[in-house]
Amino acid sequence: MSQLLIVDDEKNILKLYEKEFREEGYDVIVATSGLEALQKLDKNPVDLVILDIRMPELNGVDTLKKIMESPSKPPIILNSAYTSYKDNFLTWAAEAYVVKSSDLTELKTRTKEVLKKHSKANEAS
Repeated sequence: MSQLLIVDDEKNILKLYEKEFREEGYDVIVATSGLEALQKLDKNPVDLVILDIRMPELNGVDTLKKIMESPSKPPIILNSAYTSYKDNFLTWAAEAYVVKSSDLTELKTRTKEVLKKHSKANEAS
């Protein structure tokens, strides 16, 4: 079972994502800020991070940068309501960029793809 860290400051979205991904069979950890996400990553190795961009304190782009500097470097899917961040080269370190939608099909599909890709990469190394 893959473990996901889902980071979003909007509590209703976080609850929805947590419920949906648990139903898909994932072990889910949640965080409501970039700072909380970094603290949880220190204690819990995860297979994938789903990260919102616009958050107070430490935004998603800065959180992404800090995660990429960490020893574990889990793959990251940026999940934002704002398409403008796709053009920001700082977001290119993410494995995927998914625009938020009430339909979670694309996010779930990308999650499976990224986990499969990294599973194969880990088997090869």
